[in-house]
This record gives sequence, structure tokens and C-alpha cells, in this order.
Amino acid sequence: MPSVLQLTLILLASGVAGVVIFRYFGLPPILGYLAIGVLIGPHALSLANDSATVKYLAEFGVVFLMFSIGLEFNLHKLRAMRTIVFGLGGSQVILTMLLAVPASLLMNWIYPISWQAAIALGGALAMSSTAIVTKLIADRSEIETEHGRNIIGILLFQDLAVVFLLILLPSLGKNPGDLFLALTAASIKIAVALVLIFVIGQTLMSRWFSLVAKLRSQELFMLNLLLIVLGMAGLTEHFGLSLALGAFLAGMLIAETPYRHQVEEDVKPFRDVLLGLFFITVGMLLDFEVIHQQWMLVLLLLIGPLIFKFGLIALLSRAFGSSPGISIRTGLCLAQAGEFGFVLLNQIDGLDLIDPALSQAVLAAMLLSMFGAPFLIQYSDRIAMRFSSNEWLLQSLALTRVAAKSVRTENHVVICGFGRSGQSLARMLDQEKIPYIALDMDPDRVKEAAAAGDNVVYGDASRENYLVAAGLARAKAVVITYADTPASFKVLHQVEHLRPGMTVLVRTKDDADLAKLQAAGATEVVPELIEGSLMMASHVLLMMGVPMRKVVRRITSAREARYSLLRGYFRGVDDEVDTKESWRLHSVTLLPESASIGKTLEELHLENEGVSVQSVRRKVGGSDYVKLELTPDLRLQANDILVLSGNSEATDLAESKLL
Repeated sequence: MPSVLQLTLILLASGVAGVVIFRYFGLPPILGYLAIGVLIGPHALSLANDSATVKYLAEFGVVFLMFSIGLEFNLHKLRAMRTIVFGLGGSQVILTMLLAVPASLLMNWIYPISWQAAIALGGALAMSSTAIVTKLIADRSEIETEHGRNIIGILLFQDLAVVFLLILLPSLGKNPGDLFLALTAASIKIAVALVLIFVIGQTLMSRWFSLVAKLRSQELFMLNLLLIVLGMAGLTEHFGLSLALGAFLAGMLIAETPYRHQVEEDVKPFRDVLLGLFFITVGMLLDFEVIHQQWMLVLLLLIGPLIFKFGLIALLSRAFGSSPGISIRTGLCLAQAGEFGFVLLNQIDGLDLIDPALSQAVLAAMLLSMFGAPFLIQYSDRIAMRFSSNEWLLQSLALTRVAAKSVRTENHVVICGFGRSGQSLARMLDQEKIPYIALDMDPDRVKEAAAAGDNVVYGDASRENYLVAAGLARAKAVVITYADTPASFKVLHQVEHLRPGMTVLVRTKDDADLAKLQAAGATEVVPELIEGSLMMASHVLLMMGVPMRKVVRRITSAREARYSLLRGYFRGVDDEVDTKESWRLHSVTLLPESASIGKTLEELHLENEGVSVQSVRRKVGGSDYVKLELTPDLRLQANDILVLSGNSEATDLAESKLL
């Protein structure tokens, strides 16, 4: 039996070795932790035992993971994705649990399973791996795709459902009356906790963090953070709830303060290391003897749930309006088991709801499904195209739309990403009559900006065919505006492959990767946000032949006008909105029955709502839109497109008034 120090050294050394090996082959570190846990566990080399001390320490990995999820959970994001999160995600979790009951009847000839155990196993089966899936689709630059948004929405609801399941499972063994009372009491506890968080805790937490931050002590800030996370976890445990629930509530509490991003960065080392330890302990649970003796059952529990989850999620995605190809991709990415499934399975074991041998078989199948997840995600495109007859057509249509926008354009600028920086650059290029085409992966942003007359199309700039369709061969410069540096590297690689030596400007948060980006083919690397937009625009204007004095005058005038030229931008789902006062642009298309038809801008008094009209575009001669001169006596017509500028609340009120 190794000492605590020896056990710690074994876990650290094996963890490092596992991460290095799996990183070398381009696989997620989580799989490395699981594999190492299997290897050094009591059922393999027996280098380490799953002692109570290690298990309790590993549980803090889940605590910090739930805390991180709480930090990401804010009301603005939830409101923007409510249909996907509560509709698609809620349907997936609820139907998985309900359908697990009749499916368990098929298992009764092997192991007797009660309805309580079936619901509990259904809850574990409903979970997918947040850590593995989000990492892999982020690496593939698919977060903002339609299937990426479906995946994130479902994962978010699964993470929220864990909170409820952690309360539900201990109550399943009670009689119906006690079960109702237990769930009612738990619901009241959660309701009180949420009220305290949003009514009292938010103000107190913000003031407390401000006080700690004013002392300018990193050590004190970190101690305060650990105290809040572990204190909230201990408080919920004291009231009979889970540690993970307390951590989740603490994350939500801090997410409403201005210190969210600093907290998120500070907690990452604790979360990643302890979560790695959690996965090692999960791997240590795998018993090869059980797999050897029950290999047919393990195979059944592996293939059956994979097919079931894939089919259910794909069908639900289709029911919620996704195309067959998108539905297939969504199902493939979420078919595997998840880390919270292990948490729920451990709780099921502790409650003696299922036979230990069956639990081992389920655990083995869940582990194997997670090992297979990277391969399912990697080949999801090929599988979708093979089984979806119209997927090739949809991709061809998307490429055709890109090509149609760029076919008559040459010596233009290809803008990769049409967020705040991309839109700022596009406005300056417009003023100098320099052509551009922008590629963006957020359909909401593309729809609004295109309606306002911006030359932006939906497309993935990290893929060779989209760059070719955007006219890279005829372009004079490429501008990459992504905040995510790995995504920029992917685009740089494609541009360098298609047109070596092409002029490429890259936006980045800081200069940490400046040398690497330049080595990858970047001509210039510039700072971010507003100053980044100004610097990027000045470089591009100079490269397009605009005189230096004119560039300096334009940049200076933008600064003197307090960036009024750059103020406001079309929002996508992923954009954060910190307050109701956040400035934005919003496109409104007037319908034939709109109340503002026939009225002038002066008569509408939109300035009373706190908004200004940036432009009015009208269809003239078939399908072409032209920008009209803004005059007080301009009368609005059906199908006019107005671009409003103001904060979120004001533009919403103005839109209601117009329509």
C-alpha cells in the first residue's frame, strides 16, 4: 500500500505521461486521464488504489467543473438560446429517461432492474461529455455552426439537469409520499437559493469582490475565490444537497459580477488538475475481469445506447427544424457518455439501486463510448454526407452563394469573421469604395448584416473551398478578425497553402503568439477591440493605395468623434451583453401592414426612444436595394430596411413602434 506522497507522485507522473501521449496524437487529455486510470488501477497494474482520500480529492474536480459551468450560465445567453436549451435539450434528457424504463424490461432476463433503477440509469445515459465535445468542436471551429449551437444548447441543459438529478436520485428509493415531500423540499431549497443569489447575493458579492480587488493582492483574491467556491459547496452539502450544486450556484453568483473573466482564468488550474484526477479515479474503477466475463453485455451496453442516443438526438434536431445533415452531426457528436454520467453512476452505486456487476458493465461501456467519441466527431462530416442525400446539395448551395457574391470582384479584401472588428473594418473599406467579402459562421449575424447591405455571407473561412469561392485567387488582402488564435492558425494554413505570400492581417488579443502567427504567414498582427479595428483599417487602407495623410486624417477623426463611426455592431448569439446600455445596430424590415408605412422619419420621432436611424435601404428596379439619403421628409415604404443604432432596450421599443 503506497503512502499518500507516493500515491500523489504516481498520479502526477502517470497523468503527465497520459496527457503528453494523447496530446502527441491530437486527442483530448481527458482520454489520456481515463486510459492512465485504467492502466494504474487496482484491476490492472495495481500501482494505485482508489482510496477514500483520493476519491474525495477527485470530487473537487467535479466541484470546480460545475463552478465553471455556473460562470458560463447567464440570463442573456439563456434567453438567446432558450428554444435550443429548453426545447431540444429538455426533450432529449426527459425522453431518454422515460424511454429507459421500457428498455430496461429487455434487461430483466439478465439482471432484474426496478423502475427506479431504470430512471436513474436513464439519467446517466442522457449525459454527454461536455469536456470532450466542446474541446473537439472548438478545435474544428464549429462552435458557431448550426450543429455546434445545437450541441452547446443540449450540453447546457444536460449540465443543468445534473443539478436536479443529484437531488432526485436519493429520493427514488422512498415511497411516493416521501418522494413527493423530498422533491418539494429540495425545490423549495433551490428556489430560496436562487432568490438569495439574484436578489441579495449579487449585490453583496459584487461589493465584496470590489473590496478585495481594491487591496490589489493576487493571493487574497485567490483565497477569497476558493473560500466562496468551497464555502458554497459545503453549505449545500450541509443542507442535504450536493457539493456540485453549491459550486454551480457560486459560479452563477460570480457570473453577475464584473470579475467573472478574471475568476474564470484563476480557477482554470484547479479545475483542470482536479478534474484530471477525477477522470483517473474513474478509469481506476474499470474491472477487466467483468469485461472478460460479460463481454457480450458490455458490447450490448456500448452499441445499444450509442445508437439509441444518436437516433433520438438526430430525430429531435430534425423536429426542431434542423436539416438532415445537421441532425446527423448533432447526434454523432452527443452519442457518447459523459463525465456527469459517472457522477450519477457513483451515486446509483451508493444507493444500491442496481447490481454491482451490472454497474461495472455499464461503467465499462460508458468508458469505451468516451474513447470512441473523438473518432465519431472527426468523421461526422463524411457520415452525414453519406447518409443525407441533400447534404452535398446544401453545401454546394452555400458555396454557390459565396461565389455569387465574389464572382465580379477582384483586388478585394477577404474578411474572415464579421464580429465587431470585422464590421468596423468593413465600414472603413466602404467609405473608400474598396470591395470586400466577409465570411462568418453566425447565421443570425449574417442575416441581419446582409439585410443592412453588408457584403457578408455564411461560410467557414478555415475550409479551402470557402476561401476559393470567396475569390482568394483574385483578392489583394485577407484579414482574420477571430479572437480565437487556434482558429486563426487554421485560416492562415489554408491561405498559405492556396496563395503563398498573400498579404494577411491577423487580429489577436495580445502579442503572446505574434512570432508564431508571423511564422505561419501573417503579414501583420494587430491588437484587438476598437484600437485593433483602427490599426487594422489603417494598414488595409494603406495597402489598398489610399494616401498616408488621408488614412491618418480618417483614423484621427474617428478618435476625435469618440469612435462614433465604430460604435455599435450587429450582435450574434455568442456576443455577451453585459448591461441594457450596451450599444448595438439592428436591422428592421418594414412589412406592408406596418404602422410606420407612409410616415416620415420626422413624424416618427424615433430619437425620443433613444435611437438614431443610420441608414434606410429601398428596393429599386427588381431585387436591388439602394441606400437613400436621410432627410426629415423621407417617407417610409413597405419592404424598406432601416438600420437602427441604440441600446438593446431602445432598439426593441423602436422596432415595436415601426412595426
